[in-house]
Amino acid sequence: METVWAVPARLARPLDDDVIGYEVEAPDRSVGSVVRLSSVPGFGHLVIDAGVWKFGRSVVVPVGMVAAVDDTERIIKVGCTKDQIKEAPRFERDQDTGDLFYLRQLGAYYESLTDAPE
Repeated sequence: METVWAVPARLARPLDDDVIGYEVEAPDRSVGSVVRLSSVPGFGHLVIDAGVWKFGRSVVVPVGMVAAVDDTERIIKVGCTKDQIKEAPRFERDQDTGDLFYLRQLGAYYESLTDAPE
């Protein structure tokens, strides 16, 4: 069973530091660019510089939400909308990406998106 924390098998490629700098696109519009990947085992995620739409803040998206990677265009497509990303538990500090309480809240939120009827 895949979780939001695991790279989807359909990608057929790992997500490594080579994706830092890639643009992240939601189905409805651009989200920002990847600034770092998770270093927490079992909680794979992207930290994305969301730019001005989030007042210069970063957002965290679990790697299981990645729908596709275009290495030629340097774009990662995610399977959730920009508004859904905005509604996720807020990423406040760099330490949050290692805080299991925050990661569990984030995981539960994104899991609820994958369980929602289309």
